[in-house]
Amino acid sequence: MYKFFFKRLIDFFVALVGFLLLSPVFIIVTIGLYFANQGKPFFFQKRPGKNGRIFSIIKFKTMNDKKDADGNLLSDAQRLTSVGAFVRKTSLDEIPQLINVLKGDMSLIGPRPLLPEYLSLYTEFQARRHEVKPGITGWAQVNGRNSISWQKKFEYDVWYGDHLSLVLDLKIFFLTIKKVFIREGIYQEGQATMEPFNGSN
Repeated sequence: MYKFFFKRLIDFFVALVGFLLLSPVFIIVTIGLYFANQGKPFFFQKRPGKNGRIFSIIKFKTMNDKKDADGNLLSDAQRLTSVGAFVRKTSLDEIPQLINVLKGDMSLIGPRPLLPEYLSLYTEFQARRHEVKPGITGWAQVNGRNSISWQKKFEYDVWYGDHLSLVLDLKIFFLTIKKVFIREGIYQEGQATMEPFNGSN
């Protein structure tokens, strides 16, 4: 009953209240990133949701679009702005995704939505992460986030889908708050972001 009905009701109510409470922060961050990113505070990208259905995820844009002399984008670390680094470290870049939750594209808690090009690379086991809605935070995020391997991350995602419950969601919610404060697992060692997924690694 929780998985098929109450989870969506809780998602909508908490996302609505959360967005209203965080609206002052939302406005301040939007203004800061507007100036840091030449008028582009938001980042829109196609992501696969439940059952692989594609939707547009909304995040704060933490990296600028600076390119080298050949017209190629600079590395993530070079494009990460000072404002963007702060927003990412404090997980404020996730706030706009509350809009995705309100729309029903996402849940507050579930596997993180990844890139559409990864869909063809998943094993049958890894693809099971799409049996539930993606989330703003999830079991993998409170167990290492970007500091763990892709394989371990997928194992956590599938395990979550198999054990989804109110008790587990509450546990992930409070662990997420703890992780935000201690700023753990935000970056993969030597990387500004998680390295791309290239297969069953």
